[in-house]
Parts: sequence; structure tokens; C-alpha cells
Amino acid sequence: SMQFDRAEIPMNKLVMTTLESRFRVYDMRTFNADVGYAFLSEKAHDSTVWLVRHLPQNRDLFATGGGNGTLNLWRYAYPSRRRVKTEDGRDQGVAGTLSCLNKRRVSDQPLTSLDWSADKLGLGVVTALDQTLKVVIVTKLDRF
Repeated sequence: SMQFDRAEIPMNKLVMTTLESRFRVYDMRTFNADVGYAFLSEKAHDSTVWLVRHLPQNRDLFATGGGNGTLNLWRYAYPSRRRVKTEDGRDQGVAGTLSCLNKRRVSDQPLTSLDWSADKLGLGVVTALDQTLKVVIVTKLDRF
């Protein structure tokens, strides 16, 4: 069994969606007792962000699904330094940056689920409250 020092645990990103048209991306590598984990907050969909799913082939790419029926594709870029020292000598995480690669309306109703194919990069299935299931294909993902 593998054992890690807490500072070396191979953790990465956590994405949390909200009712207020926002989502947060946390960098779970470095915890600071005063400020917690480093994070970014982003506005998306102009509605509740119902879901988020990372691509299994590239965890820096993920999609969010909104209450307005849109699917957004995002890319997370790590900062040049993942942690800095505070004035009192403790480690504090540094958040990266986000870019929206594409947006597409796929339904008139909220998107309720998304599942990416583990075998075919960019192939996915989306369901919505209009009782439809849609197959989505996102191309050129091998460039990231």
C-alpha cells in the first residue's frame, strides 16, 4: 500500500456548481488554515449550473450544464507556481485560470446529466428536462 505525506497527496481539482449561475474550481493540493484551498469563481449559463463533468481523457477540460439548456466547455490552466509562502511562513495555494472554449444550446430545458465516453474523445450523452437524450460530439479536443 502507498503512503503519502499530507503535502504530497496526489490530489488535483474539485469543481462545485451553484444555484447563482456560478461554479468554483478548487485546487486541492495545498490547504491553508486561514484561507482554505485556493479557488476560482466563474459565472456561467445565466442560470443555475446543474452539472459538471471532466473529460476522462484530459482532466483539465470539463463541461458545465445549465438550467437554460446550454453546455459550456472549459479549460483549466495551472499557474506557474501552485503554492506560495505567506508572511508567517505557511504554504498557501494559488489558483490557476479558466477559459471558456465553447458554448452551445442543446435544449430549451435544464440539462440534468452528461456522461463522456471513456473510449472516444469528445463523444458524450446529455439528458434534459424536456425528456430528451442528445448525443454530443466535441471535436479538436486532442489539441489540448
